[in-house]
Amino acid sequence: MNILILGSGGREHALAWKIAASPLTTKLYCAPGNAGIAQEAECMTLDLADHAAVIAFAKDRKIDLVVVGPEAPLCAGIVDDLEAAGIKAFGPTKWAARLEGSKGFTKDLCKANNIPTAAYQRFKNSREAKDYVRAKGAPIVVKADGLAAGKGVVVAEGVKEAEDAIDMMFGGGLGQPAWEIVIEDCLVGEEASFFALCDGNTAIALASAQDHKRVGDGDKGPNTGGMGAYSPAPVMTPAMEKRVMDEIVLPTVRALKKAGAPYKGVLFAGLMITKDGPQLIEYNVRFGDPECQVLMLRMMSDLLPALLAARDGQLKNFDLRWYDDAALTVVMAAKGYPGSYGRGSVIEGLDAAAQIDSVEIFHAGTKAQNGKVLANGGRVLNVSALGRTVGEAQARAYAAIDRIRWPDGFCRRDIGWQAVKREKETA
Repeated sequence: MNILILGSGGREHALAWKIAASPLTTKLYCAPGNAGIAQEAECMTLDLADHAAVIAFAKDRKIDLVVVGPEAPLCAGIVDDLEAAGIKAFGPTKWAARLEGSKGFTKDLCKANNIPTAAYQRFKNSREAKDYVRAKGAPIVVKADGLAAGKGVVVAEGVKEAEDAIDMMFGGGLGQPAWEIVIEDCLVGEEASFFALCDGNTAIALASAQDHKRVGDGDKGPNTGGMGAYSPAPVMTPAMEKRVMDEIVLPTVRALKKAGAPYKGVLFAGLMITKDGPQLIEYNVRFGDPECQVLMLRMMSDLLPALLAARDGQLKNFDLRWYDDAALTVVMAAKGYPGSYGRGSVIEGLDAAAQIDSVEIFHAGTKAQNGKVLANGGRVLNVSALGRTVGEAQARAYAAIDRIRWPDGFCRRDIGWQAVKREKETA
C-alpha cells in the first residue's frame, strides 16, 4: 500500500516509524514532515490547508490511505474532501471533529448523554462570564471554545486569574478573539490520557498514558502542548479502563452515530480520575502529542491494519497486542517555549544519544540543512525509551538527553515522577 501521513510533529514521526515497519507498506510519504520523518518517509511540500492540492497528490501517487495527524486539518474537513474524491482517509469527519473543535459542543453532548464531566456554563461576553466566576469562586477552569494548540485552557487558582483569562481569550490573546468560552468546575484527582480506536459503530481501547502539561519541573509554570508522557498510566487499572469505555467512550460513539455523524478515527479522552470515578476533561480527535510516541513504542501489533479496520467499520472482532514494558518520552523544547523562541540553532549528538539501548528519538520541530539538524519549532525533539519499569525507561531517556548537545534547548527533568514514586513505594 502507498500511505500518506499529513503533519510535521513528533506524533507524525512516531506514526511514520510504526507504519514504515508494516509489511503492508509499499511506499510512505509525509507532508510536510521534518528532518527525522525524512529517515522513514519521502517528505513532500504540501499545504495541508489546500485540500485540492492534497487530493491531487494522493491521486497522482496512487495513495491507498491518508493518515491525518493534527487536529486543524480534521476540523477543516480534510477527511470529508478526501473521501468524496474516492481516497480512503483515517480520521473523523468535520462534523464529528467538533468534539475537539468546540468545547461547548462536547460539554453539551456529555450533558445530553449522561457522560460524567465537570459542571459548566457557556459564555459569549466577558461581563456575564466574570459575574459567574465571582459567584462560583476559585479554583475554576476557563476554556476558549475553539482550537488553541493545547494553550486554550487556564486553571485559575483565584478569581482575578480567572478574570484575566476571560479578558485574554475574548481579547484575542490566543491569536484571535474567542467567540465563546466555557467555564467549568475544577476537578480534583489524577489526570490520565485514554485512547480508543473507533469505526463509527464500536470502539476498542488502546493503551493509557499520562501527559505532563506544565512547562516546568514539579508541574509548575504555564500550560504547553505537552512536555513529556509515559505509558501505561498506573491510575488506569483494568477496572477503570472498563468504566471509561462504558461510561464515556461508547456513549459518545453511540451519540454521534445517532446524530448521523459516525465517529471514525482515534478518540483521545483527557480524563480526571476522581474519588467518584472517571470524568471527561476534554476530547481530542487525533493521537496525542507526545502520548502517541509512547503508544507506538509499546504497540506490538501492526498499526496499519488497525487504522484500516477503523476506517472500514471492521473493528468489532479486532484485537491489538501490547508490550508489557513501560515507555517514556521527554520533550526537548526551544528556550522560551511556550512563549517566543528562536529557530535555526544546531542540534548535535543525536546519533550518540540513539545508541543507548531501547531509545528512539522522534523529531518534532526540526529541519535538515547542509547535513545538520536545526531546531525549527517550540517542541523540537521527543527523546523516548522503553524499560521494564517507568523508572528504567526514565533513566534511559535522560541518559540519551545527556548526550545531546543543544545549548538553546531545555527539558523537564521529572517526567514520569508520579509513576516512579509509586514504583519506589511498592518495591
